[in-house]
Amino acid sequence: MNDTSAERHLTIALAGNPNAGKTTLFNSLTGLKQKVANYPGVTVERKTGSWTLNGNAANLIDLPGLYSLDATSLDEQIARDVITGEQSGVPKPDAIIAVVDATNLERNLYLVTQMFEFGVPVVVALTMIDVFEKQKHEIDIEMLAALLKTPVVAVNSKTSRGIDGLAEKVREVIGTTPVVPYTFEETSENGAHGKIFTRYNFISNVVQESVWHSDHEKHRLSERIDRVLTHKFFGLIILVAILLLVFQTIFSWASLPMDLLEQGFHSLGDFVRTQMPPGIFADLLADGIIAGVGGVVVFLPQILLLFLFISLLEDSGYMARAAFLLDKLMSRVGLHGKAFLPLISSFACAIPGIMATRTIESRRDRFATIMIAPFMSCSARLPVYTLMIATFFAGQTVLGFISLGAVLMLAMYALGIVVAIIVAFILKRTVLKAPPPPFLMELPPYRLPNLRTVLQNMLTRAWLFLKRAGTVILAISIILWALMYFPRQSVSSSEFQVSSSNQPETENQKLGTLPDSEQLKHSFAGQLGHAIEPVIEPLGFDWKIGVALIASFAAREVLVSTLSIIYSVGKDETEESETLLAAVRDAKTDDGRPAWTPLTALTLMVFFVLAMQCMSTLAVVRRETNSWRWPFFMLAYMTGLAYVAALITYQGGRALGFG
Repeated sequence: MNDTSAERHLTIALAGNPNAGKTTLFNSLTGLKQKVANYPGVTVERKTGSWTLNGNAANLIDLPGLYSLDATSLDEQIARDVITGEQSGVPKPDAIIAVVDATNLERNLYLVTQMFEFGVPVVVALTMIDVFEKQKHEIDIEMLAALLKTPVVAVNSKTSRGIDGLAEKVREVIGTTPVVPYTFEETSENGAHGKIFTRYNFISNVVQESVWHSDHEKHRLSERIDRVLTHKFFGLIILVAILLLVFQTIFSWASLPMDLLEQGFHSLGDFVRTQMPPGIFADLLADGIIAGVGGVVVFLPQILLLFLFISLLEDSGYMARAAFLLDKLMSRVGLHGKAFLPLISSFACAIPGIMATRTIESRRDRFATIMIAPFMSCSARLPVYTLMIATFFAGQTVLGFISLGAVLMLAMYALGIVVAIIVAFILKRTVLKAPPPPFLMELPPYRLPNLRTVLQNMLTRAWLFLKRAGTVILAISIILWALMYFPRQSVSSSEFQVSSSNQPETENQKLGTLPDSEQLKHSFAGQLGHAIEPVIEPLGFDWKIGVALIASFAAREVLVSTLSIIYSVGKDETEESETLLAAVRDAKTDDGRPAWTPLTALTLMVFFVLAMQCMSTLAVVRRETNSWRWPFFMLAYMTGLAYVAALITYQGGRALGFG
């Protein structure tokens, strides 16, 4: 053992998968003796703390949560550099505490097997053991330690179970050389992914030898259900039926609260106008803030219902079956089976979906998944789809009982999936060519969804949506209103003339200014919209829709708030105030033609399925790929694809007589 002075300067690294209990254990070991900063030269958070290790102070480093050490992301590269002693300003650790979630043993052990190969001694801290035991499962700790050839300690930060034992095991391994418990031999059968095969085979054997399940009858019932839900034919039919039922329910259940919210914001805007004197501040509050933010918030009921059903499907165990069901299809186009879960996450938001690709070991497979994740229709697209469907397709049915809105919604989601598969097929045979690695998935048992967990997930998503509406969308709404409101044009500086001397003067004429519709046309936003109008006119879009498209690049749902502001700002005094749906339906182009038709609405939805309208997503792609080349590539090819698809939709529809 090292001398006392050396022991006081020990460095211990804490590593593990996200949500494995690493942060809880770190807080338990260090208490309040923590420091938070960034690693030199990067924005990745660096958390360190002092841990009293059997009477001696040790420096505990909390590494970023990660799934592997393949160094395909910035987090993985930093963790790898810390372990190898190559990270600037961070000493090489004397030992690693590998935090492993007992309820997801197979997934967590992949990272552990990688740690063995860096020459730093490892101690496994087994968390969530109380949850695992409540499920009537058992882990033979001694057997697990023997198979891994490294100490394993079951810990519970809340009860301090195993904390002292963990400290003791860490002291014992310092100065030793870890033993890699498996051997890798490349053969013609395993090829380039032989090492991955070896890891998974080893992990599978470890789990089989050390884990015991007592609920055999329940397991047999699960197998019988799986024969149906994972059937290559009937399973797909059931999946489509479930999704169709979800969308049908969302439209039917959300209609009443959405109408109430819309009427509420509408009345609030009218109240502000009646209570405040006419002028810039009244216009800002009514047309900019209330119209902009309210236009998005009205879709909160649908967001809540969508995440309610997603949480129910996840907590019941069905989502993992869907991943297994689609693995064969995905492997045919070159995608890893693990890509399904990040893609499913992208239906909520592409950002966590892209970050979830860290579970994919192969760099090329991971990048291919990142490149197609934004095709999944995220919750930010839902307000756009809903606005178009509610305005032009409400009340229509298919086969007499299926809502046309639900069918169109499912079609948009399906279009994104189909295009993603096609793009993945092309990418995996060109710039990201590589054979797909093996896919192992531990199917969770079926269970009744935990109501508390489901509601918590739903409310968390609702809060994030409202927070976004109250920050990002609020700021964008104010900026857009200003761009649409200024510069103010006077009658003398325009071609506008009073049409008849015997007609009563409007408020604008009394002030010597243009009507609001003319002001909008000459505003900064109007000038920008007219500049891009020749490009988007073949898609059936006028300059006002062009302004909304540009604004929505900041965040997709901003399109709805932008249209709310446009049709509020651009409404003259002689026109009655109306809801957004009615305003979109009644909108006119500069030459008096309807600005919107059902075909225009369908074209816009197709564009939004495929377009990269999210700056935050591009920023995350930059962070995860550690390069600007991939986000620029994503922006270019997705925008081009969206334009071509929208062009075909609109011009093809007109050719068929739907214009």
